This record gives sequence, C-alpha cells and structure tokens, in this order.
Amino acid sequence: MRRRVGGVGAIQKQQLAEARFRNKGNEIAEDQLQQMTKQMEVFRTKLQEFASNHKNEIRKDPRFRCQFQEMCATVGVDPLASSKGFWAKMLGVGDFYYELGVQIIEVCIATSHQNGGIIGLDELREKVMKSRGSKKRQEDITQDDLLRAIDKLSVLGKGFRLIPTGNNYLVQSVPAELNMDHTTILQQAEGTGFISLTSLRRMQKWGEERTQNALEDLVKEGMAWVDDQAKDEGERLYWFPGLLQDKLVS
Repeated sequence: MRRRVGGVGAIQKQQLAEARFRNKGNEIAEDQLQQMTKQMEVFRTKLQEFASNHKNEIRKDPRFRCQFQEMCATVGVDPLASSKGFWAKMLGVGDFYYELGVQIIEVCIATSHQNGGIIGLDELREKVMKSRGSKKRQEDITQDDLLRAIDKLSVLGKGFRLIPTGNNYLVQSVPAELNMDHTTILQQAEGTGFISLTSLRRMQKWGEERTQNALEDLVKEGMAWVDDQAKDEGERLYWFPGLLQDKLVS
C-alpha cells in the first residue's frame, strides 16, 4: 500500500510540474507574440515615415514604387486597399492605380471588337501609355503597375482575368467562361498567333471531339478567327488576334 501511495504522489508531482511547464510555455509564447506585435507596429510606423519622406519617388519612379509595394507586403499593408485610406491620402498611390484601372478598362473595351476580349500585356501597356498622353507620363507605367491595377479590377467580377502564358500574360476582359482547355489552347498558340486542330491534337494528345469543341468555343466568343485559305496540313487555321497583335508589339 505504501508503494502505491508513493506512486500516486509521484504522478501528482509530475502532473503539477507538467502543468507549470505548460503555463510557463504559454506565458513565453504570449510574451513573444506581444514583442512581435510591437515590432510590427514599429515597422509600420517607420514605413509610414519612409513613405512620407519619399512620396515623390514612389509616385514617379516605377522601380521605387515596386520596391515600396514589396516592403508593404512584408508587413501586411495594402496601399491600394482603400482610396480613402491613410496611404491614398498621403501618397495618392490609390488614385494612381484607380486611374490606371479606368484606362485599362477603356483600352479593353475599345479593342474588344478586334481581339474578342483577349489582349496581351505588352500591347495593353503600349495602348495605355498612348492614352496617357505626354511622354513623361508614359514612362511611369510598368508591367508590375498593370498587374496590380488588374488585380484590383477583379472586384468587378469575371470580366477581368490574367491568363499566364509561357513568356507573359494575356488579359481577358470579357466575362467568358474559359476552362483549362481554352487556356491551354491560348498558351499553345502564343508563339505563332494561330493553331490547327491537328497540331493541337498532336501536342496535347486530345481526342478530335474535345479539340474541336474547345476551338469552336473560342470562335463563338470572338477570341479566335477561322481561316480556310491559309491552311496548315490541308486544314483550317484558328487565328487569335489578341496574340497576334501582342506579337507585333514585341
């Protein structure tokens, strides 16, 4: 019996020690969290001071602006989150991207009848630069700026979407439902601006019905044009004006 009582006492002591260790561990973790929170607040304050001191560089220098965006992302700050927020009032950064977003929409609407709502990022940048007027303002726009502005346009719904290709991006500006097959076709046709059913089947190992349906979907949406004159291997070609224009720009 004595051994049994001693065993219970030892277990109780061990449980008490473990509880103390847990409490101490929680205390240390909470203290570390508080320290990290304070450090992040200090960093945000310094970031605000930095932004205030370099306001003109952030607005005018695209490389500087990109680096500033990366600094903000490090501490979870989104300078574009609100046009009425602190960053917009101090820097006008929000206004810059909202204005750019409007210009992107205008270019996409103006060219949609030509490209079916698919435009390459390089062509989009060139047209946006022209729409901004003076040469001095043209140089303010980079691909990074376009990508950030387009990302904000996603709040409009399915009308704006980035489609990654091998070397760049395509911008979809119409609310068409593109599946993986459609995206794959655009990626495969990027190099030449056109593709045929046979060549697509050969590259993707798709069945004829699947390939034909995907191509016809793109034709219906106006993103692809059918060419029965300049044939490849004796069959029609499917041209993508959005890809072709971007190829001419680059």
